[in-house]
Amino acid sequence: MAATRAFVLIETAVGKTKDVVAALHQVEGVSSVNVVTGPYDIIVIVEASDLASVGDTVTSNIHTIAGIVRTVTCLAVS
Repeated sequence: MAATRAFVLIETAVGKTKDVVAALHQVEGVSSVNVVTGPYDIIVIVEASDLASVGDTVTSNIHTIAGIVRTVTCLAVS
């Protein structure tokens, strides 16, 4: 099991949620993708061996997906 886990709350552009979900399923380190209601459209769980790897996954592989408007990353502490 990965030593570091983060929840990434994602807001997508109107009509882009399905495209973003499909792209997220292809990202290494993403262990869960859930479409949700509320202020965010998707919540993703990212798991990696360390904090730097989680950060790299979020900034290099998630932020670059077309259709993502905003993200908030919450690190799990237990």
